[in-house]
Amino acid sequence: MGTPDFIRTIRETAGQQLLFLPGVSAVVLDDDGRVLLGRRADNGMWSIVGGIVDPGEQPAAAAVREVYEETAVRCEVERVVLVQTMHKPVTYPNGDRCQFMDVTFRCRATGGRARVNDEESTEVGWFPVEALPELREFSQFRIKQALADEPTWFDPTPLA
Repeated sequence: MGTPDFIRTIRETAGQQLLFLPGVSAVVLDDDGRVLLGRRADNGMWSIVGGIVDPGEQPAAAAVREVYEETAVRCEVERVVLVQTMHKPVTYPNGDRCQFMDVTFRCRATGGRARVNDEESTEVGWFPVEALPELREFSQFRIKQALADEPTWFDPTPLA
């Protein structure tokens, strides 16, 4: 979907100033323990699925929606993996700036066939944990936490 309509509306009056936005990401596992990844159209990197929570939408519902929109895979949320405000704002090529608070969920695939389902990815696929493609630290850490049998992770350090 790219930029949600409600963000476009905010940008009409807010311009490019920094927006603090709720985001979600999903570590989706299938019955074989493989991880669902998409190759992002904007930077060519493989990544877990994620997106922005719509106004009035529950974060878990947003994660399920994003997974389906981007990959055509149906899933259900099993647990919260982590909650983290990203330390550095993102500046997009058009100059818009955002800082995200990410809630990551561990999800279980329940149906559908993985495929590119929107313009945000160029490829979608299932990967064994021991054979993941190159990933940024964002995705690596979330996958690691999703596979660990630990309480929800959060960063106790204040943002500087």
